[in-house]
Amino acid sequence: MEKLLIEGGHLLEGTVPISGAKNSAVALIPAGILADSTVTIDNLPDISDVGILAELLEEIGGKTELDGDTLTIHPENMFAMPLPNGRVKKLRASYYMMGAMLGKFKKAVIGLPGGCNLGPRPIDQHIKGFEALGAKVTNEQGAIYLQADELTGARIYLDVVSVGATINIMLAAVKAKGRTVIENAAKEPEIIDVATLLSNMGAKIKGAGTNVIRIDGVEHLSGCRHSIIPDRIEAGTFMLAAAAMGRSVIIDNIIPYHLESLTAKLREMGVRIETNDDQVFIHGANSDLTAVDVKTLVYPGFPTDLQQPFTSLLTKAQGSSMVTDTIYNARFKHIDELRRMGADIKVEGRSALVNGGKRLEGARVRASDLRAGAALVIAGLMANGVTEITGVEHIDRGYSNLEEKLKNLGATVWRETLDTKEEEEVKSSS
Repeated sequence: MEKLLIEGGHLLEGTVPISGAKNSAVALIPAGILADSTVTIDNLPDISDVGILAELLEEIGGKTELDGDTLTIHPENMFAMPLPNGRVKKLRASYYMMGAMLGKFKKAVIGLPGGCNLGPRPIDQHIKGFEALGAKVTNEQGAIYLQADELTGARIYLDVVSVGATINIMLAAVKAKGRTVIENAAKEPEIIDVATLLSNMGAKIKGAGTNVIRIDGVEHLSGCRHSIIPDRIEAGTFMLAAAAMGRSVIIDNIIPYHLESLTAKLREMGVRIETNDDQVFIHGANSDLTAVDVKTLVYPGFPTDLQQPFTSLLTKAQGSSMVTDTIYNARFKHIDELRRMGADIKVEGRSALVNGGKRLEGARVRASDLRAGAALVIAGLMANGVTEITGVEHIDRGYSNLEEKLKNLGATVWRETLDTKEEEEVKSSS
């Protein structure tokens, strides 16, 4: 096990390139199952989730080749191998294997997914969609069993806006007979990215990015080549780091339109930002940031994935801020760790009250999930002294070459291996 150490107080300057979107990659790789020939995906982020999904494709008979940021998927010999345990338990996005395998083979056995513990995240809307398409779905001994004689298009209304359910139903419906209409669909850019890949394979999809998606099923999908969109959450994380400690930072290879909600909040706080076609330029760390209130919402609202790192920045703002997460009710596990560093934050239900303007102090803290890790990294950049972060494996799930990118901006950051005593302390606190 490793820990990440950050010596705070160093100003950031330079250009940071943003990798491909993690939340696209974890859906696009399973989507490769649906093709009858080779699929090539470019601009993949260098994160652990990508490797796990590639291994899952190998488990069901596929062949994969990962070369730098390019994954080549050969699906010709894939079969409906049950995946009740093992790697499928390591990440939540393994549930996309359900939709892809159901669409391709009309059956699947997938263990209930793992990933970050953010409170109850039921997959009832996924199952509702599969059943509407004609699948029989049962839960047996911690695995989901899906079986269909035939998949038939249907009109499906999602009771809650869900990115995962929208994509999973798309994956299952592209080869179903007839038309599928998904109403109250999620609008995230990653859904458009998945629809683009499927369309390049020969699927007939209209309305991706709106709240109504129409899919006319086809019998065959062919291979194609696709480049993933930039990761708006990684970009947002570096924007927050630059707002906290940047002298002058350019965030490169992004789609600024995808970050408008964050950009608006940073400007409201007093951060100077310029945007052009594929970059955001953040001028000088501002010690007079203004407190703001923020509420997470489905896209195009403020992303829940940026709530935790944004909370860290608010500890620097003068005055009191209120952060409300309407998406996940357990997404405040980073608050206790920020308090260890001297933050004045109180949690009440789905909201956190941040009394800012106090300099953080380096401390030993633990990342309980991916975005909590990002929050602690930003806190460490701002803090006096050295911050030690354990739970680094969570950060590695979603941030590609994080230390290298921070070092290139002037941060002092490094990794060390935990000694035996530290490992035991981490395990006992998990």
